Amino acid sequence: MTPPSLVNSLTALLDAYAVSWPEESVDRFREFLASGEELQGKSNPRRHITASTWIVNPARTRVLLTHHVNLGIWVQLGGHTDEGEDWTVAALREAHEESGLADLRLVTVGLFDLDIHAIPARGANPRHDHYDLRFLVEADDAAPLTVSEESHDLAWVELSALSRYTDEASQHRMARKTAYFASS
Repeated sequence: MTPPSLVNSLTALLDAYAVSWPEESVDRFREFLASGEELQGKSNPRRHITASTWIVNPARTRVLLTHHVNLGIWVQLGGHTDEGEDWTVAALREAHEESGLADLRLVTVGLFDLDIHAIPARGANPRHDHYDLRFLVEADDAAPLTVSEESHDLAWVELSALSRYTDEASQHRMARKTAYFASS
């Protein structure tokens, strides 16, 4: 089971997020926390918490996206949390593993965005939901990138050109939110 300390830290993250973004509901995340189901890893076949990073350049004009091998779409970098792993640590680990970037800096200590999205069945893995915790991270867009086996490609995308890469509502929501942190 997910350690109580991680449940408590996620509760605090959700509480702070609800204050910062009151128009966005955290109810389904809270229901999942209260369910007693396993939150981390892949053992829960229905749903699990994932951790992602919306990586922007220092000028906040570009975002790093990955063309995901399994999903076939451009998305932010992130993935599954390991059992007992801190949420932020998981997001930064995934970002490093998927990009090769060593110098990743959290812009804020709290959540930047939340999203729940369906992952289609694949092989022995049934359709399930990812409850994605998203953190705003800054990195040098001139630093070399390393494409992992989880990706077809990586690209720094101008926020103004995001619609050429994706029509995913959550991606565009994060692009809009980026402007809020442009002067941070």
